[in-house]
Amino acid sequence: MAGVRQFDEQATFERALDVFWTKGFRATSMPDLAAGTGVQRGSLYHAYGGKQQLFLKVFEQFTADFLARAADALADADAKRALTGFFDFVITSITTGTPSRGCLSTRTAVEADGVVEDAVRKLLDDLEALLLARLQHAGLAVEPREAARLVVAMTRGLAVLERVYDDPARLRETAAALVTSLLR
Repeated sequence: MAGVRQFDEQATFERALDVFWTKGFRATSMPDLAAGTGVQRGSLYHAYGGKQQLFLKVFEQFTADFLARAADALADADAKRALTGFFDFVITSITTGTPSRGCLSTRTAVEADGVVEDAVRKLLDDLEALLLARLQHAGLAVEPREAARLVVAMTRGLAVLERVYDDPARLRETAAALVTSLLR
């Protein structure tokens, strides 16, 4: 039937996310996406227009899910537990898999430009806003906006340290040091 997708779009997005996460945006090709999703390359082109457009759709869903899970992690009334829970969520996310999959947004930010870079910037801005809202009345040693930006920067730093050390305990110790430094 013309105009009707002959594949499960949500399953395709999930599989495409795995391909982008494993290979990175730049190294992923349309044949990689076709093989990884089980959807013919022509069908992917017809449905999404190309690699960048498919990535943006997948990344939009990833962003919504990531921010919702980050908000859940920050929901604790106690600021120290909220920040510790948030960092546990981030560290678990980047250390999942064998080998660990790392951080999709950090990896993409390093290798992308244009509209893809804008999508990563939006994720980081939205994450900062989420943190700022949570930290407004947290009794911080610095201004809430500065604290939110430090936490976002730490998430990127943790992603790099994960690639170098592959040591979740070290990442948690580093995050705990920031939490202790931020709270009075």
